[in-house]
Amino acid sequence: MLGQLTMRAMSLVYTTLLSIVPLLAFSFAILKGLGVFKQLEPYLYDLLSPLGAQGERITQQILTLVDNVRGSVLGGLGLAFFLYTAISMVQKVEESFNYVWYVAKPRSFARRFSEYMIVLLVGPMIMVTAIGMITTIQSNAVVQYLLTNPQLGPVFVFGGKFVPYILISAVFAFLYMFMPNTRVRLSSALVGGVAAGIMWATIGALFAAFVIYSAKRLEIYAGFAVAITALFWLYLNWLVLLIGAQIAFYHQRPAFLRIGRRVPSLSNAMRERVALDIMYMVGRAFREPGQSVTLGDLSDRLHIPSIALHPVISALEDAGLLIATETEQALPGRELSRIRLREILDVVRVSGETGSDRPPIWTAGIDELGGRLDKAIYDVVGERNLAEVLDETEKSESAA
Repeated sequence: MLGQLTMRAMSLVYTTLLSIVPLLAFSFAILKGLGVFKQLEPYLYDLLSPLGAQGERITQQILTLVDNVRGSVLGGLGLAFFLYTAISMVQKVEESFNYVWYVAKPRSFARRFSEYMIVLLVGPMIMVTAIGMITTIQSNAVVQYLLTNPQLGPVFVFGGKFVPYILISAVFAFLYMFMPNTRVRLSSALVGGVAAGIMWATIGALFAAFVIYSAKRLEIYAGFAVAITALFWLYLNWLVLLIGAQIAFYHQRPAFLRIGRRVPSLSNAMRERVALDIMYMVGRAFREPGQSVTLGDLSDRLHIPSIALHPVISALEDAGLLIATETEQALPGRELSRIRLREILDVVRVSGETGSDRPPIWTAGIDELGGRLDKAIYDVVGERNLAEVLDETEKSESAA
């Protein structure tokens, strides 16, 4: 599992090299327009402080870059390119998080564009709010008195040093809740965020010590030392982010600690029940006014990862029995009385591929036995449809 995370972290480093300039320029240009970009400079220095003097050089280059970003210089085509590369970066992060959370189906294009834009626009505003709150607290008369107090002042100064790490943990927790295309509990996101924040602080301290210790050795690389150090630091940051996401996943789904990174394999009997249960839940939500069920809800209610449900859901969609909207709401493919139980079972019992361009040739005795098994199953369901099953269930529930 760790091997896959390291590979994805390296992939994100490559993507970052292509997208970091537009992403930072877009977000920081918003902060610049709001007039608070100068207040962000100290936090940017703190973020890159493990790089030592090289971090200061990189920070100055970023500030210069943002200062040169102007709408009149970019033009329409340049702005479109900036938006495309920034959204591509966020999409790559979502794919990595979906891998950690066993999510097979990413967000639709409409959801990606709208939700990613919200992150790119609202994210800087949240930073503005946080900076404003910190500034307000620091300028408060009571806080100023406590800071100048000989006994309490050192305590407040020491506690203030943890503010950047608390903000980093909060950002990690937000990403763990928002980025995966599945429902993540707040408690699990907080556990992953705090764990990632601690790892980030620890690795930052160790990396800063490493940079100071190996300063003489890095002289061998001359001008490349800055690039090499920055790439390595970027890789460690992405790896910490993904490890934190893995911790959040295991906190929410501890059963996977036992099976590890293995795609669950449903038995034939389970596939049949999954198909029937999915259509039942979709049909019931469709009947109830104001009710809806999403693909994530199906996974939560069945206690089965979405990556295991994905083949069955895709087969139901291909058969026209199920429709997934842009918001991932699951709807019946046609009127409930026209969805026969036999059709639902056929999706998982009959549909399939052998990999050959010719139909299989069965042994005569086995073919006859298979036919009798099929007949026994279809005799049980007969011509019953999904609407009848829902009616029967509602009557039994009301009688109870």
